Amino acid sequence: MPVIDLRSDTVTKPTLAMRSFMMTAEVGDDVFGEDPTVNKLQEMMAQMLKKEAALFVSSGTQGNQVSINAHTQPGEEVICDVNSHIFNYESAAAGLLSGVQLHTLAGDRGHLSRSQIEEAVRPDDDHYPQTRLIVLENTHNKAGGTIYPLEKIKKISAFARKSGLKIHLDGARLWNASIATGIPMSEYASCADSVSVCFSKGLGAPVGSIIAGDGEFIKRAHYYRKVYGGGMRQAGILAAACIFAVENHFERLHEDHENAKILAEGIGRLSCFSVDPDAVESNIVIVRLADPGLTVDHVLSKLSKAGVLALALSKQAIRFVTHLDVNRTSIDDTITIFKKLFA
Repeated sequence: MPVIDLRSDTVTKPTLAMRSFMMTAEVGDDVFGEDPTVNKLQEMMAQMLKKEAALFVSSGTQGNQVSINAHTQPGEEVICDVNSHIFNYESAAAGLLSGVQLHTLAGDRGHLSRSQIEEAVRPDDDHYPQTRLIVLENTHNKAGGTIYPLEKIKKISAFARKSGLKIHLDGARLWNASIATGIPMSEYASCADSVSVCFSKGLGAPVGSIIAGDGEFIKRAHYYRKVYGGGMRQAGILAAACIFAVENHFERLHEDHENAKILAEGIGRLSCFSVDPDAVESNIVIVRLADPGLTVDHVLSKLSKAGVLALALSKQAIRFVTHLDVNRTSIDDTITIFKKLFA
């Protein structure tokens, strides 16, 4: 029986059709701005997100950190959720690379409110770091793929613009939010000064993210991408995979959402686990232990031996992520394995 890998949607492998498309990509030197396929991807994504310009980067972390660097000066402060990706999973890069301090707030399932942010903005006083940037995450990874309500984002955006603050939207899985709600990604992006989206998660490309914003922002971001060693040469081979992913794998994300809901319902029927299917809004399922006799390591070990891989989120929670390489049969098999092991 093949392994069912539900650790992340980053484990997807390029399809044969994607590989073929990559092989025929026209390439040039992207550092000189001469790779036609990279340029095509950047133009395509700028149009999709309705921003002036876009920049191809190697990863979501690079995209977020380049954006933070482009928006801030050393010694300034960035407001974010305490469970956000930039705070938990980017190796303290904001402090190391941009010299900024992260001011973390406890959001509601990863979502900050306008009133929270208003209260957190520092006064104009030399004793304090000055607030410069707000980073929002949609969908929110650690909160279980929750979708940031557009109305909440609009209220934060109105406050930021009134207060002279910038907003960066970490939209690594913004594709999922758009498919789940029917709201175009550009509507979410319109509330932010910059936005990053990732091609190597649900869309199934092997590498790559894009950041988008106005022309001046992208000019600064281009400089920081170079500083970080992110200038790639004949990158059109990678950009081609991203173009293929957008054109062929975007609309099918609803299948991953449906599979996640089915998985949550199946595991939720077992008394030793706690999972709320109604809380599953996209392709991430958070399963919590409800039996004091179980440990996360024990559960993951038994699942692994039975051919199912998942990821520890904490000492009491396990994350399962549905994706392109996991079909409905695999989800049914996973539920069967859970019943056999833990019923």
